[in-house]
Amino acid sequence: MWVDLHIHSCLSPCADDDMTPANICGMAHIKGLDAIAVTDHNTARNLPFVKEAADYYGLILLPGMEITTKEEVHLLGYFRDVDTAVEVGEIFSSHLPAMKNKPDYFGNQLVMNTDDEVVDVEERLLIGATDLDLAECTKIIRDHGGAAVPAHINRGHGLLVNLGLFPEEPVFPVVEVRPELPVNEKLIVGKRRLWSSDAHHLGDILEAVSELDTDRFSLGGLFEFIEGRNQANA
Repeated sequence: MWVDLHIHSCLSPCADDDMTPANICGMAHIKGLDAIAVTDHNTARNLPFVKEAADYYGLILLPGMEITTKEEVHLLGYFRDVDTAVEVGEIFSSHLPAMKNKPDYFGNQLVMNTDDEVVDVEERLLIGATDLDLAECTKIIRDHGGAAVPAHINRGHGLLVNLGLFPEEPVFPVVEVRPELPVNEKLIVGKRRLWSSDAHHLGDILEAVSELDTDRFSLGGLFEFIEGRNQANA
């Protein structure tokens, strides 16, 4: 399964305004991907429209978001369905500082439908850190049936960069690694690795270069891989 499981839409202020649900899915289709995840900062409000576009293009959508923990660690949360992701996104966004976005400084935060129409503008600044630590964020994700994956562990806001090592708890069977950057291999022995674009621009969405060997070619099979099931077969 050719995937890109870390993409930001126009709802993330750091992403281009043309990262609309329709454009993301259209570009993923052109580039030959089978599955994508749109993972906006501390919210999932664009996912219902991403799902509509993904279905049109025959893409598997893994619903997700990128949470910033109290330690300034970026953590990817993935879910089995869009409704759950949207619900959990509201939990995390409620734990952000009470700051309004400044579009001229941070960028726009746009909820867009599949006709590229703005249906809402998110007023809360989404890119701050929540007041929840890594363990608390992971528990919220898992309590809602989701899978937690530390994002770009060997880059800024990555778990190994910010903390220096993996905590004893919670345990993370799957991690996202930036392949162009060095990583201490001893610290990730036995863990599954994801490689994604972290795209904020349409052209940065991956070509068909990141492949996951899932047991089933389906959302269920993809989610089980992300959870770390059948780890011995990784």
